[in-house]
Amino acid sequence: MKTIACIYCEGNDTKLAVVAQEKGESRLRILSTASVDVVGNKSDLRPTAGFSLEGEGIQLEGVENADTGTSGDVDAPSIGALGAALNGINLKSLEFVPALTEPAIYYHPFDGKKDLKGVKLVEAIIADIRQSKGVSVDKENVDYIELSDGSLLSTFIDGPVACVNLINNIAGFYGKKFFKVPTIKSADISLAYYVAKRKKFFPDDQSLIVYIGKEYSKLIFLQGRKLKHIGSTLDIGTTNLHTYDVYFSKILLEMENGGITSLDNIIVCGEDDSENLILSFYGTFPEANVSRLEFEDIDLSQLNDEAKARFSSYSVPIATATEFFDELAKEHKGINILPKYISENQKFFQFSWHSFAVLPLLFIVAFLLTLKTLQNNKELNSLDQDIKAKNAIIRQNQETLSKISDLEGKISSFGQTQAILDSAAVGTGVWKNVLKDVANFCGSKQNIWISKLARENSNSVVIEGYSLSKYSPTEMAYSLESARLNNMMNEALREKNAFKYNLTFDITSYQNKK
Repeated sequence: MKTIACIYCEGNDTKLAVVAQEKGESRLRILSTASVDVVGNKSDLRPTAGFSLEGEGIQLEGVENADTGTSGDVDAPSIGALGAALNGINLKSLEFVPALTEPAIYYHPFDGKKDLKGVKLVEAIIADIRQSKGVSVDKENVDYIELSDGSLLSTFIDGPVACVNLINNIAGFYGKKFFKVPTIKSADISLAYYVAKRKKFFPDDQSLIVYIGKEYSKLIFLQGRKLKHIGSTLDIGTTNLHTYDVYFSKILLEMENGGITSLDNIIVCGEDDSENLILSFYGTFPEANVSRLEFEDIDLSQLNDEAKARFSSYSVPIATATEFFDELAKEHKGINILPKYISENQKFFQFSWHSFAVLPLLFIVAFLLTLKTLQNNKELNSLDQDIKAKNAIIRQNQETLSKISDLEGKISSFGQTQAILDSAAVGTGVWKNVLKDVANFCGSKQNIWISKLARENSNSVVIEGYSLSKYSPTEMAYSLESARLNNMMNEALREKNAFKYNLTFDITSYQNKK
């Protein structure tokens, strides 16, 4: 009999199912299950009814804490609740199979060179991920499956796997260094495979799997018995859902993203597969066949009635176990990812007789390396002092260069400043003559005003204004050097008739005036 523990980490909610299969039998037997709200290891934990353990009839109290998940250290009650599900299990041969979903695992569609096979195809997928997402992935962290339209959907892991850290904590609870992890599965792809295997859809059927969790939900679309589209993770679940209408809008959006026009089947599973949910889906999708996921091919005889009643919440671990055993029987090939650092950590280093013979040599090498390291450290300290002295000199030189640069700027700008002052002095005399003539004329006339006096270009000056007499603008033009009256229009100024005028003159005539 082969026994595995399938674990599904969904935020803070962790599902564990211990599954066994007798040699020569296809039916799986569930030995125990556990559902735990995993929290971090902190000193200010407050008791609450956070944990429930089925299978052995044990009820454990947990803790209430922040959103720590399984990324860091996990508190002892959480580990104890998960470890209690392994009571009576032969731990020496037990293997753990984690099932991951977003954001612990990433999906990447690939439409590139489909004629490639094996390692070359994986290398092409890695190159496409690097180009599109800017992420470098090891070949052990990538796998792919074929979708219903013939394209490929690749999955990959980038960084440490928090769920594996949780498994190591459970191993430490039993005094073990680690539990063997033969593979890491995709929760969404495993669930799609299990539903397609159980339901036997027609080739043209468009089907939707709705998995409802405590904090998150997933929408998975099938065409026939093949995966078609995985919707983005929904941040709604049984703990924060107030109406089922939210699911319907999300489903319509994901149908549009996946190019799905209609639904023939809807399968509900997870934390909520109630009759109210099924009736709500019937009301929104009247043409679809709505049903809950059943587990008639699973032996639940060792579970208590409470665990059997809510067994749908373990859909992902059960689907993962089914896919794993089918792969062992060469009936199916799914997603299999195992980062290199996990496989390396699971290796045992065994000492033999010749290993002990090498130990003295190791001590000698260690002594020589230590001595050489001390010598190098002494030399490095001396070089550090030299570097500090050089840096001080560099800072002094930079300060001197900045002062020289300021002086050079002042010297180079002196000629420009002198030229500007000379030209301004000449221009001041010209404008003085212009303003003098304008002021003399306007002072002698009480019926003319200036609204604008501006220099249009290097030579031409324009004057605009108003006059109560149509003769005054003409007289102004005669009084200025080389002036020309361009236009004059009749325009009302308050309650009086006035004349708006525009004249220009050449300022160079004033430069030549003595």
